[in-house]
Amino acid sequence: MEGLVAMMSAAQNDLITRIGPGAPAGTLLRHYWQPAALAVELEGDRPIRPVKLLGQDFVLFRDENGKLGMLDRDCPHRGADLAFGRLEDGGLRCPFHGWLFDVAGTCLETPAEPAGSRLCERIRQASYPVVERSGIIFAYLGKGEPPAFPELDCFIAPDSHVFAFKGLIDCNWLQALEVGIDPAHASFLHRFFEDGEQDEAYGRQFRATSADSDMPMTRVLREFPCPEIRVETTDYGLQLIALRQIDDASTHVRVTNVLFPQAFVIPLSGEMTITQWHVPIDDTSCYWYAIFTSFTGPMNKEQMRAQRLELYTLPDYRPRVGRFNDYGFDPYEQHNRTYTGMGEDINVHDQWAIESQGPIQDRTREHLGQTDKGIVAYRRLLVAAIEQATNGLTPKMVLDPAQAAQIQGPSTMDGVGPSGEWEPYWRAVDQERRTSAPWAPKRKTA
Repeated sequence: MEGLVAMMSAAQNDLITRIGPGAPAGTLLRHYWQPAALAVELEGDRPIRPVKLLGQDFVLFRDENGKLGMLDRDCPHRGADLAFGRLEDGGLRCPFHGWLFDVAGTCLETPAEPAGSRLCERIRQASYPVVERSGIIFAYLGKGEPPAFPELDCFIAPDSHVFAFKGLIDCNWLQALEVGIDPAHASFLHRFFEDGEQDEAYGRQFRATSADSDMPMTRVLREFPCPEIRVETTDYGLQLIALRQIDDASTHVRVTNVLFPQAFVIPLSGEMTITQWHVPIDDTSCYWYAIFTSFTGPMNKEQMRAQRLELYTLPDYRPRVGRFNDYGFDPYEQHNRTYTGMGEDINVHDQWAIESQGPIQDRTREHLGQTDKGIVAYRRLLVAAIEQATNGLTPKMVLDPAQAAQIQGPSTMDGVGPSGEWEPYWRAVDQERRTSAPWAPKRKTA
């Protein structure tokens, strides 16, 4: 891959980025469960939310009995907006003429019709399977039965040990995802000139001390900016290993994963991992959804949420800083404290990097190098899966229950081990963390 230069055409770029109904990448993504909302968004007196997902408009709600439903947003009578509906009488009622729909899209009543009318028996609103997992409500927009959920750590850990959040990004989903497939960028984009106090590291990316070391990740990234990157294809997608040799005796090992088609799994600290999806709203905007999983004690959800609400506003989880205010850029800070001059939260750094590429990155202008080998490998998987999906074949990670039971973990790592034995070192550390987790004492390394 030495000197690899992008040769992508505009048509190829469209192929892998456009996700609307009928678009090839959209056809692929409709084979999978997609995060549609945080469960907390349906709490309160009115558990109804408009949702835009993969370029389509829906209404998501929880009925009076606690059942989840997601329907097309336009009422099948005359197209009024069901996101303004009323929860009553076992379903969601359109305020225009009172038509009532249950979570399955069945029309229960058309009350303004004459007595004896059987119109409602012929009406059905399009509905979509929805399920709540680890604080996220997932929806399935595809045809036929939805796939089984893989037995990932974030899905098998109890509610006490997971925390979910999300944030809005103003660009195409693919460039947002690809920042997580790039192990080299963190040494620059997320560089801090000083190391923070460890008692302030909880819940913050790249601030904790690496395993088996008193060296904080901030120092590792700052002093060793040229990692050796290894990429392996796995049953679930890709595993990426970034090696930063500290000295002849010790090497920093960071293991991350691409969970096909649109998520990655990375270490937050020695005790937590992050499983993060990048979910298209439409072609030029997306949400990131993340599940933080603790392998030790219960999650401090109040602290985690408070940290993140410092940067996002409700109800739409819009960032408080962004293109509209130059991402909080401060030249003095850039000279003295952080490489970007954009504050200490890495989500802001990532947001600048990917949004500055434009609404949809023009990949015909790219010049890729060795550090991009993970991105190249992912794009090959993506193109192959798009071809399978458009040809009626089953793409990667569309799982039946037996297959889903085999997709576990996946393992992550952030630690300093012996240079000559880094691979058995990181696997042993991961296995110890996994077997000592209170919720998964017998899980095997993935």
